[in-house]
Amino acid sequence: MVGNIGSAEASDLKTADPDFSVAPQDTDGTEGTKETEWMNKNYEQWLGYYKTIPELKAVIDKKAEHIVGKGFKANKQTKEILERVTGFGEDTFNDILENMYIVSEIGGDSYAEIITTDGKLINEDGSNLLNLKPLDPAVMKHIANSKGKLTRFEQTNKLKPKQTIQRFKPKEIFYIARDRVADEIHGTSMTEKLATIILMKNEAMADVKTLMHRHIKPFNIFYLNTDDATKIAAFKRIKDAANPDAENMYVAMGAVKVEQFALPAGAAKSALDWIISLDAKFQLTSGVPKVLLGDTTGTTEAGSKMAIFAFMQTTEARQAAYIKQIERQLHLKIRLEKPASLEDNLKKDNTKDGREGTKPNDTTAKVSGNK
Repeated sequence: MVGNIGSAEASDLKTADPDFSVAPQDTDGTEGTKETEWMNKNYEQWLGYYKTIPELKAVIDKKAEHIVGKGFKANKQTKEILERVTGFGEDTFNDILENMYIVSEIGGDSYAEIITTDGKLINEDGSNLLNLKPLDPAVMKHIANSKGKLTRFEQTNKLKPKQTIQRFKPKEIFYIARDRVADEIHGTSMTEKLATIILMKNEAMADVKTLMHRHIKPFNIFYLNTDDATKIAAFKRIKDAANPDAENMYVAMGAVKVEQFALPAGAAKSALDWIISLDAKFQLTSGVPKVLLGDTTGTTEAGSKMAIFAFMQTTEARQAAYIKQIERQLHLKIRLEKPASLEDNLKKDNTKDGREGTKPNDTTAKVSGNK
């Protein structure tokens, strides 16, 4: 029978394949009420990502290593004060700084209780600092007034239903907020923006595991000349006993026939290519060059150096911000050690290439016109 083409209708491809869009978001700023509360209800989930996903832990730890892991310098008086800081008992001041940086990357905010020698607020010269005790972000609540100013922190214990609340003035907590946006009263987690990529990659890896298993050990499809449930179960029991790890299929009725299931050509390679592309997106989004993590595949020496050089600029900016917070909140001046610079290596490479006059800052863009 020939169809009537006169009754055909055009497809609405806009409906079938809608344009990509991103939902708008409001900030978690004050709501015009007397007080606004905020608490990170996702921290435990994000901490789970950090402890479970090796790629995420690697990039966060690498950031912390470059920003605070190489130690600090200070004058003699400041060093003597900071030598009293032991955290939970066996920490150094540098351990606590690194811990707090890692926590701020995971959840956006990190906290340490400021303990003084006299039980009062910290002095203007920081001389009465006794200890810094890191706190769990999952139990910390921010309270801001109607003007958006942080007025206190509230810490709840984890013993439910007998919860108690301990209140802290802002000056009683050493607080680090990562990438605070607009009028929000908290920082921004790096884990949150990587979560979708993490989930996609791990789903793809699970799929590849199944694909490879079926490629090496394909299963059979048995077409049985019966629909008797008892006979089918008996046949299945015999075949499964012969090969317990098989994932055979049993189809009732029809001629008895065995067919081996085979994967489409290139299926595994396509899946692996997808994982590689997700890896690249993860590295780009995290801001840590893969060469710093020991992966040099697909990179040139020049490309690797420029990627590291760019990462160092971000590192120095983060260090400067961290130093400012230490001075502002603890009233102590320190200098964080900088990672090894690539400028000398770049100079040497330029000399080898016959560009002796080239300087590292020659890469700065020049704009013509009026100054």
